[in-house]
Parts: sequence; C-alpha cells; structure tokens
Amino acid sequence: MAVTSHVSIKSRDSVLTLADRWPLLGQRRPLVVYLCAIVALDLAAIAALSASTVFTWRDALTFAALMGCGAVCIEASRRLGMPAGVSRDLLSAWWLPVALLLPPVYALFAPIVLQVLLQVRVRATVVYRRVFSSAAIGLAGCTASIVFHALVADPWVLSQGGSPPILCAVAAAVLFSLLNIALIAIAAHTANPDSAWREVLWDRESVMLDVVELCLGVIVSIGCSLNLGLLILALPPVVLLQRSLLHAQLQAAARTDAKTGLLNAAAWQREADTEIVRARRTGETLALLIIDIDHFKRVNDAHGHLVGDQVLVGVASMLRSQLRDYDVVGRFGGEEFVVLLPGADIDEARRVAERLRVRIGHMAIPVDDTLVRVTISAGVALMSVHGDDLIDLLTAADLALYRAKELGRDRVCIPAVQPPPPSLPNDPSTS
Repeated sequence: MAVTSHVSIKSRDSVLTLADRWPLLGQRRPLVVYLCAIVALDLAAIAALSASTVFTWRDALTFAALMGCGAVCIEASRRLGMPAGVSRDLLSAWWLPVALLLPPVYALFAPIVLQVLLQVRVRATVVYRRVFSSAAIGLAGCTASIVFHALVADPWVLSQGGSPPILCAVAAAVLFSLLNIALIAIAAHTANPDSAWREVLWDRESVMLDVVELCLGVIVSIGCSLNLGLLILALPPVVLLQRSLLHAQLQAAARTDAKTGLLNAAAWQREADTEIVRARRTGETLALLIIDIDHFKRVNDAHGHLVGDQVLVGVASMLRSQLRDYDVVGRFGGEEFVVLLPGADIDEARRVAERLRVRIGHMAIPVDDTLVRVTISAGVALMSVHGDDLIDLLTAADLALYRAKELGRDRVCIPAVQPPPPSLPNDPSTS
C-alpha cells in the first residue's frame, strides 16, 4: 500500500504523523539531505528512462485511463476531506497497473499526476511533502516495474491468466509496498530519531490494508490487460473502499490531539471510563498518572511555540514507546498528559512513572546549534486506594502532581493516604 506523507491511521489512534515530525525542516539537516537525495534520484530516473523509452499510443492511452480512474477516486472522496498526517489510501490500485503493464518511466510520472490533484483539489499542504511523496512512490513503483519487466517479457500476458506472470505481479506488488514503506519510515525516523521503528512500520491493521490494496492492484492490472473498458467495472468498488477508508481515518482523527497524535481529552476520558468499569467488574488493579512538563512556558518564551510543539511531539513519542499497547495515553491539554495503566499496582505504576521521567529527562530536541531538554513531574493514583471513579483518581493524581512541583519538580509523587480512624473501645457498661 502506498503511504504518503500528507495525511494516518493506526491502532489506538496514536500515530505520530510526519506532518508533526517535520515542523522545523530547516533544523533537521539529515532529514533535508535525505529528502533532497530521494527527490534527486527520482528526477535522475525520470531523465534517464525518458531518454530510453519508446512512447506508444497504446501505453499513453492506458496511462491516461488509469490516471483518470485515480482522479475519479480523488474527486469522489474530496468532500470527505482528509486528516492531517500520514495517509493510507487506495490510489495504488491505479499506480500498480501502471508499474506492471507500462514501461517503468510511467511509474515515475503516475504519482506526480495524482499528488498534484490531491494538492489542488483535496488539501493543500507544504509542497515539499507532496514532492517527497511523489518521489518515494515513484521510485518504489519504478523499481517494481523494472523487476516485473525483467521477469515477464510481455506484461500483457497477464490477460491469459497464467500462474507464473500473476505470481511475478504479486511479487512486484509486494516489492513496491516494501520499498514505499521503507522510504517513508526512514524519513520519519530521521525526523525523530528517538521514535521507535514500530511506530512508522506496520501493525496488524496496516498489514491488512496493504494486502487489500495489493490484491486490488493486481486484479485491476489483470482486468486492464484483458480490456481497458473493464476499468469502468473496477472503478465503483475501489471508490467505495477509498471513501470507507477515509471515513475511518477521519473518525480516528476526531479522537486524536492534532499536535501529538495521542488521544484527546474527551476520547481519553471515554476509554478511561471503560477501563475503570472493566476493572471494577474483574477486580483487577488500575493506576492513573498525570504528567506535566516542567517549566514548559520557558521553552516557548526562549525558543518559540514551534519548538514548544516539537517538545510536545517528542514527549508524546517517548510516552508511546515506553508504554504497553493497551495502556491508555492522552494529552489532557497544554503540557499535561494522562496515562491509565490497566492491571498495574502502585509499585508498578511508580516504576513506570520513574522510567518515563528518566527517559524524557535524557531526551534532547535539536534547535539551531543547541539542544532543548525538559523534565517532567508526575502524580500517581491507584484505584480503590485513592479513589473509585475517574474523577477521584484524577483529583488524587493531580494533588500528587502539585506536591511534586512543590518539592522541586522532576520527580514522581503518590498522594498520602489518610489512615482509617481508630475504632473506639467497647464501653464495658454497655456490654
């Protein structure tokens, strides 16, 4: 599945988007070098292959028909809008047939055409992101096309339904997906070296989407090789799937914080309430953390709000990398984050909070010729000890956080539990 760097969906709606990772492109010199190298390689490939390719009317008509189908998909989904971040779409259903059936140079041009349409008709974003997306998809498609044409002398034999050409087409489609994902993942990790590779690679949902799109691409390729008119029959189901996928992404975006990609306050509260009800029913332990970035205003005042946003993104990324998949983490507003730890007792919750404090304290955000470092304070509350519902737990953790700040910040505190009142001795006169 083609991944583009302009608009993402991931489990628990906690994906950190490339749009958020690239707020200060000029301050990420390795990233700039990488992006420029990919774009330069794409341009060099276009120049070299254009000079050696014999253009025919049949190829041009097929390319125009596939790009027309891609344009229809874009227009049909345009009114839904697109969430900010890294997008998963079904446009590879049209890029893959271009790579498989036509000379490799067409695979370089195809993403340029559709990325321009996305920029003009759907969502205007920073141009360099569109350029990089076009280059990454183009290079992946061109490589897959070269490999497929090396294995299958006449790509139009796909219309005969023979197993070897179809297996070669599947292999080329898998190669296309792997290369595309790798190019985007390297960019994401270069932009934020502290992030875990698993955040920019696959999860179960991504793999399923990749398989669906690769199957679509191969099926469209076979149909197109049979008769170009069959694209009319392939277009409606692809459009429907594209709209469904975008709708799911928009629903996920409505639950996430725009800056950090974590759950927003409302969505976090809903999930936290669900976990608390489950813990009551099963009798399991549950802990809650409130985390606050120390002296965050000083970062904004000294370096500006863009750097402050980058610090928020870095802290959010660290939280995700250090927590379990089923922990519920969200941004509560400003520089405050909240974490629910199902199944954790007070000792485990404190260990988790201390680990987060240490890891974030060692994190550094590069700004110009210096590094910005921050610390955090955290308050911990345990269900049934410090409260029985979400409001009680938040109140207790907030009081513990306030105490951590009073004691000098950069520490973890647990609210003091008032001992139960002593029982009165029995009055002998009443016995």
